[in-house]
Amino acid sequence: MHLYNAWLPPPVAEETKKEKESFSCLVSSIKDLYRPDDPDSVYSTLKWISVIDLFIRAKSDICLEDVVSVVEIGLELFHKSQSKLYAQVRWGNILARLLNKYRKKLSLKVQWRPLYDTLIHTHFTRNTGPEGWRLRQRHFETVTSLVRSCRRFFPAGSASEIWSEFRQVLCSISLRYILVFQSTSGVFYFLNCCQTVFKENLVAVPFDSISLLENPWHNATFEGAGFVRLFLPTNADNQDFFSDNWIRECMELWDSIPNCQFWNSQWTAVMARVVKNYKFINWECFLPTLFTRFLNMFEVPVASGSGSYPFSVDVPRNTRFLFSNKTVTPAKAIAKSVVYLLKPGSVAQEHFEKLVNLLEQYYHPSNGGRWTYSLERFLLYLVITFQKRLQHEQQNTDNDRQAEFYLGKLERSAFVNVLLRLIDRGQYSKNEHLSETVAAATSILSYVEPSLVLPFLASRFHMALETMTATHQLKTAVMSVAFAGRSLFFTSLSNGSVKPVDLGGGDNTFIDLLMISLSNALLGMDANDPPKTLATMQLIGSIFSNMAMLDDNIDEPSFMPMIRFSEWLDEFFCRLFSLLLHLEPSSVLNEDLHSSATSGTFLVEDGPHYFCMLEILLGRLSKQLYNQALKKISKFVRTNILPGAIAEVGLLCCACVHSNPEEAVVHLIEPILSSVLSSLNGTPVTGFGGRGILEPSVSTKAKPTLSPALETAIDYQLKILSVAISYGGSALLHYKDQFKEVIVSAFDSPSWKVNGAGDHLLRSLLGSLVLYYPMDQYKCTLNHPAAAALEEWISAKDYSDGALKAPKWHIPSDAEVQFANELLILHFQSALDDLLRICQTKIHSDPGNEKEHLKVTLLRIDSCLQGVLSCLPDFRPPSRNGMKEDSSYPFLIAGATGSSVGSTQLREKAAEVIHSASKYLLEEKSDDSILLILIIRIMDALGNYGSLEYNEWSNHRQAWKLESAAIIEPPINFIVSSHSKGKRRPRWALIDKADMHSTWRSSQSSYHLFRTSGNFSPPDHAILLMDDLLNLSLHNYESVRTLAGKSLLKIMKRWPSLISKCVLSLSENLRKPNSPDHAVLGSCAVLSTQTVLKHLTTDPKAFASFLLAILLSSHHESLKAQKAINELFVKYNIHFAGVSKSIFRTVDNHIDTPDFADLVSQIGSMSFDSTGLHWRYNLMANRVLLLLATACRNDPNFSPKILHETAGHFLKNLKSQLPQTRILAISALNTLLKDSPYKMSADDRPLFSGNSQENAKSSLEGALREIFQEEGFFNETLNSLSHVHIITDTDSASSRGNHGNSSFQSLADKSITRFYFDFSASWPRTPSWMSLLGSDTFYSNFARIFKRLIQECGMPVLLALKSTLEEFANAKERSKQCVAAEAFAGVLHSDVNGLLEEWDSWMMVQMQQIILAQSVESIPEWAACIRYAVTGKGKHGTRVPLLRQQILNCLLTPLPPTVTTTVVAKRYAFISAALIELSPQKMPVPEIQLHNKLLDELLGNMCHSSAQVREAIGVTLSVLCSNIRLHVSCSQDHSNERGKTDIHNQLKEENWVQLLTERASEVVVNIQNSSLSDVLDTSTDINTKNGYQNGDSQDDVKWMETLFHFIISTLKSGRSAYLLDVIVGLLYPVISLQETSNKDLSTLAKAAFELLKWRIISEPHLQKAVSVILSSANDPNWRTRSATLTYLRTFMFRHTFILSKGDKQKIWKTVEKLLQDSQVEVREHAAAVLAGLMKGGDEDLARDFRDRAYVEANSIQRRRKTRNTNSGHSVASVHGVVLALAASVLSVPYDMPSWLPAHVTLLARFGGEPSPVKSTVTKAVAEFRRTHADTWNVQKDSFTEEQLEVLADTTSSSSYFA
Repeated sequence: MHLYNAWLPPPVAEETKKEKESFSCLVSSIKDLYRPDDPDSVYSTLKWISVIDLFIRAKSDICLEDVVSVVEIGLELFHKSQSKLYAQVRWGNILARLLNKYRKKLSLKVQWRPLYDTLIHTHFTRNTGPEGWRLRQRHFETVTSLVRSCRRFFPAGSASEIWSEFRQVLCSISLRYILVFQSTSGVFYFLNCCQTVFKENLVAVPFDSISLLENPWHNATFEGAGFVRLFLPTNADNQDFFSDNWIRECMELWDSIPNCQFWNSQWTAVMARVVKNYKFINWECFLPTLFTRFLNMFEVPVASGSGSYPFSVDVPRNTRFLFSNKTVTPAKAIAKSVVYLLKPGSVAQEHFEKLVNLLEQYYHPSNGGRWTYSLERFLLYLVITFQKRLQHEQQNTDNDRQAEFYLGKLERSAFVNVLLRLIDRGQYSKNEHLSETVAAATSILSYVEPSLVLPFLASRFHMALETMTATHQLKTAVMSVAFAGRSLFFTSLSNGSVKPVDLGGGDNTFIDLLMISLSNALLGMDANDPPKTLATMQLIGSIFSNMAMLDDNIDEPSFMPMIRFSEWLDEFFCRLFSLLLHLEPSSVLNEDLHSSATSGTFLVEDGPHYFCMLEILLGRLSKQLYNQALKKISKFVRTNILPGAIAEVGLLCCACVHSNPEEAVVHLIEPILSSVLSSLNGTPVTGFGGRGILEPSVSTKAKPTLSPALETAIDYQLKILSVAISYGGSALLHYKDQFKEVIVSAFDSPSWKVNGAGDHLLRSLLGSLVLYYPMDQYKCTLNHPAAAALEEWISAKDYSDGALKAPKWHIPSDAEVQFANELLILHFQSALDDLLRICQTKIHSDPGNEKEHLKVTLLRIDSCLQGVLSCLPDFRPPSRNGMKEDSSYPFLIAGATGSSVGSTQLREKAAEVIHSASKYLLEEKSDDSILLILIIRIMDALGNYGSLEYNEWSNHRQAWKLESAAIIEPPINFIVSSHSKGKRRPRWALIDKADMHSTWRSSQSSYHLFRTSGNFSPPDHAILLMDDLLNLSLHNYESVRTLAGKSLLKIMKRWPSLISKCVLSLSENLRKPNSPDHAVLGSCAVLSTQTVLKHLTTDPKAFASFLLAILLSSHHESLKAQKAINELFVKYNIHFAGVSKSIFRTVDNHIDTPDFADLVSQIGSMSFDSTGLHWRYNLMANRVLLLLATACRNDPNFSPKILHETAGHFLKNLKSQLPQTRILAISALNTLLKDSPYKMSADDRPLFSGNSQENAKSSLEGALREIFQEEGFFNETLNSLSHVHIITDTDSASSRGNHGNSSFQSLADKSITRFYFDFSASWPRTPSWMSLLGSDTFYSNFARIFKRLIQECGMPVLLALKSTLEEFANAKERSKQCVAAEAFAGVLHSDVNGLLEEWDSWMMVQMQQIILAQSVESIPEWAACIRYAVTGKGKHGTRVPLLRQQILNCLLTPLPPTVTTTVVAKRYAFISAALIELSPQKMPVPEIQLHNKLLDELLGNMCHSSAQVREAIGVTLSVLCSNIRLHVSCSQDHSNERGKTDIHNQLKEENWVQLLTERASEVVVNIQNSSLSDVLDTSTDINTKNGYQNGDSQDDVKWMETLFHFIISTLKSGRSAYLLDVIVGLLYPVISLQETSNKDLSTLAKAAFELLKWRIISEPHLQKAVSVILSSANDPNWRTRSATLTYLRTFMFRHTFILSKGDKQKIWKTVEKLLQDSQVEVREHAAAVLAGLMKGGDEDLARDFRDRAYVEANSIQRRRKTRNTNSGHSVASVHGVVLALAASVLSVPYDMPSWLPAHVTLLARFGGEPSPVKSTVTKAVAEFRRTHADTWNVQKDSFTEEQLEVLADTTSSSSYFA
């Protein structure tokens, strides 16, 4: 049994034993309901899902066999419900929860393929059902979470199958599937697989066919990576699949797409799981590459660079959305990999240290930025994962096979030491999340390595105390001590081996620290500094939670000798009272009936620390100290009235009473009671309080009142009393008469404020008497075995039955129940009688008096109900057969909130009276919101049994205190060597959780009872209340409507049979012409709830009524009403769950329900433009028509007539006058046009033959042909569609596949028009990165409808479209050209019979005209048109479209010589757009030849005179070369076809690479020389003989510009993996041409340079890169040397793990040499680079450099002193030595290593040198001071007096350092 259930109140705990049997009955009920032959029977099982969830959340002890049965039935139901998304969401979620909860106990096998098929069928095909996108999104989330839960149950061999599916499916997929499902591009198809690069020649892997992950430039690759991450199992059954070779292959794949966050996230997650689960893989050889990736995924700014990728590879929005990676950096997966890579003897620890070296500076408060979040997550997950790993290892110490990989003491210390560096940097971060994470990390690590963490913590705390000015530091330091309090205690007090002396302190080092913090805590309580005050209270709570008891026992030696608790307590209360006296309420106190007694200041509102601290403190005090505290508190409460701190004072009293009710009631409660009674005595009374009604004649005209002072005092005392007695229990019985008197007097008072306080008191008193709550919760009952002065904390996971003493509960005695019943008679029963009398006999002549009487009477009733909660028995629902036998009531789970009081009859009587009162109020007092809100609250409490407890549970103010690190002891504790299965918490915290668990159970115990059983009707009284609430939910006051709606909703949820009645009633309000606005608003609010929308799926009558009500509500004119109706419709859309078959079959069953076909035709008739409806209603009608048509499409018995009529209807709507309707028509046609009878298959025959083609022709084609062959149909249609394209001057790129800017659409309209395939299918299917292609005003879904129409109806469409298309293609307006481009793209890509002939007859000419057209504006649309037309068919884009070769040939036809450069640039833009859509690995011979031919053309044109043409050539060249490279790498072993071999050999020669690199090196020299001559040649006249040379140099510049465009394009596009050798070969030009006389060239060089900085260069190209860098560093041009240094900073950062030691040494030496450079800028730059290298480079190299720098500087300094001359040193050499010193000093900006004082002092001694040495010294020392200012008070102790003097002399601000 779970601890929370064992610790329930005894009567409830006993009941829980019946839950096992109850769950077995539930399982058999599900089995009975599910019939495999009836797929719709799944709907009848859904009502049980929330009940299964109930058992999971109740932590019930249920039989494992039953769990297995539920999982098996659930999986079967899930797979059988393919098109029932809502059912799959419900079952999928509960299955995931069950599998997660019982994962370690279950031993079942789950097949992966059906889950994969579900995903593909629902989200990755054109088979879009009508379901709303919100439901589809939930469905995807559910299925993926179910896959993650099932992964551990995948059988052996699954990993291999899954990997094969995503690598090889292309070759094994049958032709039939490809043909059927790839009819259009840009859509996800039936058999989805993934693709990315894999080069067979690099790794020997046993696969025969070409890998599917082979085209890294297709979007299917990204999906593939997402699927691999999702499905690949890493369980024990599949470990045989994983090997070193497989990891190597994955690393190759990972490398194929650089700088893509999505891609990195997927592979990092896969690697993390493999690293964790498979220790047998030899990871050592992969560590450099892995850590390089990890480092570069943290996008941090290096040197002065940017902090994010300058150009990230574009992943489709939908893929990002589906396979979401929530953070930019996958910090969790990186942390997991790092922690599990550690093992004894591994170099992983060294790599980790280096990683932290490089990242630690970004944790510092002054280096925050957008990267701080991912770094904070990284630290958090490092600690959490480390803790999990240690916990696992401690629990499995007997596993010899794994033990060699376990972390020993050395490895643990090394890891913690490294983390302390991050903790040190981040402790005082300005980012609150980071500083809290640091404190929590310190706490966890202090249990692992106290000898390292605690001294660090102590020093930081003392430092914070010394710098009290920085209050945020003190708050953080106090929080850290609070979080680590327990480990400090353990280290000091336990009998374990670790002693404080071992930790470098005295015996009491850490106890002293705790004492100092406790003493300082008192100073920290400050009303003006909330954060510090709350941190202080958290500290006090944390410290006392550890201590078994607080006592000043003279006889026993105290473990805290410094402190006398009685004195501390006096001081504590003195400070606390001062704090309370100075508190200011956080907001103006609103005195309405909602203001709870506890709406207070920051002490209450900002967290639970205040009350928690008081409870713990008062609970742990010895008897003597408690009495001392009680006296002080009692005196304070008696002598002060603090209306601004009611909650705070009340909670102080409450904590006293909870700790010792008997004492506290006498000394605290009784004096307040007496005081209130005396205050109330003699005040005027109204007679409404329950003593008996005054005669009407007595009521005087002058209303009696209280003075404000007296009113405030009484209100204050009553409210603190109400909070104080919450846990009083039986101790309150001694004062029952006084309580009765006070309550009656309060209700009798003429002040509404006092009435409200009386309500609080009555409520609290009833609760205190009848509810279950824990007593003695904060007393210590269990001392720690290793340290008797401490309490032992408990882990709920380690609990076994009866092992721990259960808490003591307040179980109401008979006397308490009797007193509660008396109060109910007095204030509930009599108030009901009063209420009935007022409503029936109108006893008041004065309406004001009547209102006051009603208010007080309702308040008394409400107060009683709120007090007893569900202790007042519920209504008894009548069984369907009229019997009312108690034995027939089922049992689900145990739960009770307290002892039963009153009776069912009392609740029923209340419901009847309230029903009468409601009618009366709506007739007589309908404008009084206070009365109505009160009556609604009463109805809610009466009708929704248990909902008050549920609200209390969900709003539990202190729930999150339990997760504070201050009261959590991690499962691993090396201080006392005790490890547990879960986190340990103090006993009081677990009792608190058990109490909340009990509250939750009491709210749920009867909630589902009657909903699941068909034998019970809703109780008559519930129906009465529902009718009243239905009326109130239409009230004209919004506050009344909202409250009534919420309450009504709860009743409907509990009694679903009532929903239909509500829907019919509310729908009528929308249809009625004279319905007032508020009725419409109220109706919409209720109808738009999930409960109602879900019900519509299965209720034909409600369904029809709802839809017609919305569509017939256009007569409501107010904006508010229209907005509400519109929002209701949008909500219905996005949550639409389809309709069940029962709705289609309405003809037979329901006489009064409209036939489905009639409903469709009725709605269809509304959806024509001609009906005169407002456009939005026309749009809604069209939308509903589409929903109904798609919903019924899958029903086999349904007539296809509706579908054909609907398709025809939407085709006509393309030329609608209403823009939104047109857009919806496009969505609709894309969904409805499914068949492709005219589409050609691979063997040139129509795809469908025989019957299917006849059917297709006779059905949809006939209906459509009639429409599109009307005169001028396409002209009108294209004209209408052109209006959708809104093109502005600043036209910005919009999301592809949607409707561009569509700025005429509001958000609500877009929700209606946007249809679902946009969610899953996106075109283009390759990443877009070309600026040449401009903004995207090409809408692929427009192109798709033309394509589908042609495939559906054949050539007649083309013939009808031809003339219009030609006209629009040549139109002047850009919007018309846009539509023409879309229509033409659809035509070209349609692949229908007869298309080739049409190409020859007119399309080719049209294409040539487009190429030669002069207009510039529409280039982007026509480029997109060509791209669409050549897009590969099939999921992976590998099947060649029919016209691709013809289009490419047309593009490659040489242009006439007379054309303008615009046309030339346009042609290259078109060519590059076409080339990115080709699949290089599958190119047929003609395409390869075309590449070859084009390559020659491009290389020959690189010096073109036009800049835009050069850019186009550079871009095209990058695509072309990368295509060739990928093709060559993929076809190493697949070039056996005749005709291919020669061309392959030609491609393999790669003459172009040689040409580019050799020409580049020549051109660079020429440009540099010409730049030099430009500078030297100052004469203005240009010599004629230089003309030729000048022309040459101009050509060189142009050629180089084109080359830079090529480099930029390659790096931007993510294609650089295949051209890395070329890029490295061109490094020198990029570095050396940053500064030339030609500005355009330099700008391009800088752009390429920025991109290059982010590119990781892997072996074998790294060697080449290093040699280029080293030679550039010695370049004669100083600007080149400086640029090389700039590149080196990022280069070393990115490659630090993969560079060999030799290369690093060479680079260091080269940079060192530059310290002596002749150019001062280069010297200073070299020093900055060296400082960076020392921060994160190799410690050996850094140490060696520092020592040499010091020795050299010292020798110069000594010589200066002896000779007093310049000693023969040049300025450059002295400057170089000083810069070396400065670099050493600046390499440690915040620390004070032992060598630093000497270095910085020596540096300061050079302050007297001439410039530039002097300025270097001044800057370096100033920077040193700035970065060490925060901790200078402590760090200056590292310096000698003499050294401090030298530093002080360096600058004038000497006082700071003195």
